[in-house]
Amino acid sequence: MERRCSRKSALRGVLGAILLCAVLLAGCGRKEAESGRVGALKGPTSMGVLFLMERARQGQTDYAYEFQMAVGADELLALMVKGELDIALVPANVAAALYQRTGGGIAVVDINTLGVLYLVTGDEGIAEVEDLRGRTICLTGKGTTPEAALKYILEENGLGEDDYTVEYKTEATEVAALLAEDPDVIGLLPQPFATAALLQNEALRIALDVNAEWERTQGEGGSALVTGVTVVRREFLEEHEDAVRDFLEEHGSSVRGILEDLGTGAALAVEAGIVAKEPVALEAIPKCNLVCVTGEEMKKALSAYLEVLYGFDAALIGGSLPGEDFYY
Repeated sequence: MERRCSRKSALRGVLGAILLCAVLLAGCGRKEAESGRVGALKGPTSMGVLFLMERARQGQTDYAYEFQMAVGADELLALMVKGELDIALVPANVAAALYQRTGGGIAVVDINTLGVLYLVTGDEGIAEVEDLRGRTICLTGKGTTPEAALKYILEENGLGEDDYTVEYKTEATEVAALLAEDPDVIGLLPQPFATAALLQNEALRIALDVNAEWERTQGEGGSALVTGVTVVRREFLEEHEDAVRDFLEEHGSSVRGILEDLGTGAALAVEAGIVAKEPVALEAIPKCNLVCVTGEEMKKALSAYLEVLYGFDAALIGGSLPGEDFYY
């Protein structure tokens, strides 16, 4: 009788141990200890991670990423400096400035967005860069990267600053409002504002793709126009390099996902507050040049782009070009 009871107790012990292991394994499906805090802007630079954000929300990723959306890059910079974010998707020039500000405390791991700038107008006389001679171009922000990209292209095509006029506006919505009132206005707009302007006024069209014009001036083997990159705190990168590599794989998969399923991507873009309406998102996403470029290809494109910005205004990238350790 005692032996039978002993066997039953042993069996219950084994079953209990198996159940406990199952519970523990279920809780260890995600690598919580190496989860990353990710900051992203409400703009094109974040569209490529929308599918990743959704997968993380549903618990379908190996690492329990915590995503935080921000309206301005300054907010993300402050959080990175304080160590409250591990990964951030920011404009390329902001990444270079953050590298300087933190004494090399961050590294760029991928390019997430190429050119998103488009010259929009209803003027049928604008078909190439030379047609901008003697014209007025409206754009946002003096001393910003859109201005630098535009002036670089104009200069490379033989137009000096006396050959055209630039009219500065505070926000892209102001440029869009001018285009809505007068289709003959020439406006430089980023996505998704360019697409929204076209959908609001059938008289408008994209006269020039600034990304394509940039590549044309660079020639074969030259640099692409870079908009956004992904940066990682160096401390996090050194301690959790596997998590960073996993993020890059997830990011690449997310970019492919949104480009293959625009309907879901548009819905997620609206839900995240990046685009106001799904029809705009459907049209804008393919024009945002979403990518996940890493390694030597990333370094070549980004370094060449930063050199152009440095020549325009060194302050745009924090005063000097970043060192080799800037590139992961």
